[in-house]
Amino acid sequence: MKRSLITLCSAAVLLATACNSHDSVKEAQETNEAKADNATPSTETGKLEEKKMDYDSEFLTKAASGGMLEVELGKQVAARAITPEAKQFAQQMVSDHTKSNAELMALAANKNITLPTTLGDDHAKVLKDVTEEKGVEMDQEYLKEMLKDHQEDVKEFTDASIRASDPDIKAFAAKNVPVLQMHLDMVTKMKPTVDARK
Repeated sequence: MKRSLITLCSAAVLLATACNSHDSVKEAQETNEAKADNATPSTETGKLEEKKMDYDSEFLTKAASGGMLEVELGKQVAARAITPEAKQFAQQMVSDHTKSNAELMALAANKNITLPTTLGDDHAKVLKDVTEEKGVEMDQEYLKEMLKDHQEDVKEFTDASIRASDPDIKAFAAKNVPVLQMHLDMVTKMKPTVDARK
């Protein structure tokens, strides 16, 4: 009886663990919040400093997952795209985001900020949604997601270039805004042509 109870408890723990989503972005952010909590005194000034550190690390963890998505999705679409527009855009994403991802990783390491090592849940869903499509539908879904993604990126990086408390993180965000804006302009021009394909 005791043995079956232990087995039953073990199974319940495993099931509960399996049911909990492990969003890598949230996990990285929780790690960073714990670091910020330990690094700041529990005074009003300390709490303010902790809030600034949380904003900076949250920006970098989301940017890391987004950058991984751009590269991974770009590689898959570049290999399978039907339209020259989707293929060209995907190749540009791999090239530009590989470079900015390396800069982001170096910056995070320098600031002792933990980054996700896999895609966050939201980005994993985008990858799945696009790669499940085939042919021109995949190209159309890809450019639709890239339009939405780059609209959000331009806003988030612009905000971070103003709001980040760390000057290096602020500079990283500011440096990337023009590149992200260029990507947004590219996808905005390409999308109607690809959407018109049957």
